[in-house]
Amino acid sequence: MTVAIRVIPCLDVDAGRVVKGVNFAGLRDAGDPVELARRYNEAGADEITFLDVTASSAERETTYDVVSHTAEEVFIPLTVGGGVRTAADVDRLLRAGADKASINTAAVARPEVINEITERFGSQVLVLSLDARRTADPAIASGYEVTTHGGRTGTGRCAVAWAQEAAERGVGEILLNSIDADGTKDGFDIEMIAAVRAAVNVPLIASGGAGKPADFPPAIAAGADAVLAASIFHFGPKDMIAQVKQAIAEAGYPVR
Repeated sequence: MTVAIRVIPCLDVDAGRVVKGVNFAGLRDAGDPVELARRYNEAGADEITFLDVTASSAERETTYDVVSHTAEEVFIPLTVGGGVRTAADVDRLLRAGADKASINTAAVARPEVINEITERFGSQVLVLSLDARRTADPAIASGYEVTTHGGRTGTGRCAVAWAQEAAERGVGEILLNSIDADGTKDGFDIEMIAAVRAAVNVPLIASGGAGKPADFPPAIAAGADAVLAASIFHFGPKDMIAQVKQAIAEAGYPVR
């Protein structure tokens, strides 16, 4: 592995404020998104991911003004998701200052939108946000089910098969988030990362469950090209990004 591992703080935004819960529930305030993005930019983050966590479930648009203000403050790639439904939405996000758009619920409902977006803007602008949870449903071979609407709605679809389809349709990378591990600080779902990595060649971002710097190298060993977290950065020491990068470097992986 020669490409540097990216460390990405995630800003889950609801009504203009950064929030964080456990398993997508019990949200608590973590601060102002623009202020946090500026802090993470200065602390050495490689990218910022901004997810409007209630846009899809509330059937409303992403908060574009917050996106534009955030983009003015950071000089690293900014990915924005939540409420992205069409190529026109992606166009508006890019004009507001986003570098990449993330799509989940709308792509599950109508997979062709992936083709429409990537044919217009290129694969590099589109990230599939794949929220998956473990299931005992025998119809789902991988044991991981795709969920939508911020993890609230099961789909009965296999997460590994969906990752494969999305990659074939042109998504540039996949943000794989474990609903079961989200916010628990018990570590990433290593088995799920490995299962999706075995099925796709596009860059894979691991998300959900990070609680300490030592949790990150196992996710990379399982196949992640980038690691994303929220709680550990929002509520941990101010040098947490540096601590995470040190842990990754000490495990033998290249970091910026």
